[in-house]
Amino acid sequence: MLISVQALRAFAAWIVVGVHFMQLFFDFEAHNSLEYLLADKGGIGVDIFFVISGFVIFIASADKTLTPWRFMLMRLARIVPAYWFYTLLMVLLVAAAPSIFPYEHLEWRYVLRSLLFIAGPSEPGEEVYPLLGVGWTLNFEMLFYALFSFALLVRESYRLWVVATLLYLVCYLGAALGLVSGFYSNGIVLEFLMGIVIGMMYRRGLCRARPWLPLLGIVVASMAVYHGADIPRALEWGVPSAILVISCVTLERYFKGLRFLKVLGDCSYSVYLIHVPVLAVGQFIAERMEIDPYAMLLVCMAGTALGAFASYQWLEKATYRRLKGWFGVDAPAGLSRQKY
Repeated sequence: MLISVQALRAFAAWIVVGVHFMQLFFDFEAHNSLEYLLADKGGIGVDIFFVISGFVIFIASADKTLTPWRFMLMRLARIVPAYWFYTLLMVLLVAAAPSIFPYEHLEWRYVLRSLLFIAGPSEPGEEVYPLLGVGWTLNFEMLFYALFSFALLVRESYRLWVVATLLYLVCYLGAALGLVSGFYSNGIVLEFLMGIVIGMMYRRGLCRARPWLPLLGIVVASMAVYHGADIPRALEWGVPSAILVISCVTLERYFKGLRFLKVLGDCSYSVYLIHVPVLAVGQFIAERMEIDPYAMLLVCMAGTALGAFASYQWLEKATYRRLKGWFGVDAPAGLSRQKY
């Protein structure tokens, strides 16, 4: 796994933490420039994740003999255990302390849909969010994995077009015909394709340039996000995310040996899953004990970081190895380290 991509993945995870800090502690009401950036622009962390996902899955499956079934088993083994663990933890937290999670409920169909990555409103007319709120992005991820698995049946050079066609049929035509939830018609799915394109460029040796060019790309992408525009999300945040990813990939040689960044990237999935319950409990305590929000944020960040490291070491890695043995599959070199 490229360390530059791991570093960007960690950055994306932690700016999502910042977004939810603003949501839970301030209801998105910004009081300074940093709070404004987090509240209004921090959602780009998800877009970065999606572009990285397309890139990683394409690179990890290239030049490898993978059947769709084997690919999906490995994806499920890598993603599902931690997500189920923290979803069930949310069930316990909501049951034990409903006052901390006043907007959550434990109707069994809702919990089951959450566990099975089925997009559906928690209540009629509400937005589509699973019990572990960040799981809405995993609904898209699982769809992408399923569609990409079919692309493994064709040559590598055709996979982009197969995935693009299937995304159109499922997310746009299928949604328009009422065959799938309108949830999936979100243009954010195009960001997976951007990641695949970057992967194809990387495989062909096109992600090489003098450092000034990718650095300029990072500046341009950052400015584009900061100023924004009234355009679809895939253009407003997806394209800058793609520029950030390709810029980091191009700068990979400068990240060699920075093991700390790799560790941060390794833990990013657990950071993503853990942080909302941690922040919710922190907000509840801060409000009751009149603790400064930023002091509590430091406590929550420390708890999230330590919890994510332990989660990666003893939940993600351990269950993945065990499930691989149960499924009777061995991941190709590199794929075992890939995750959302």
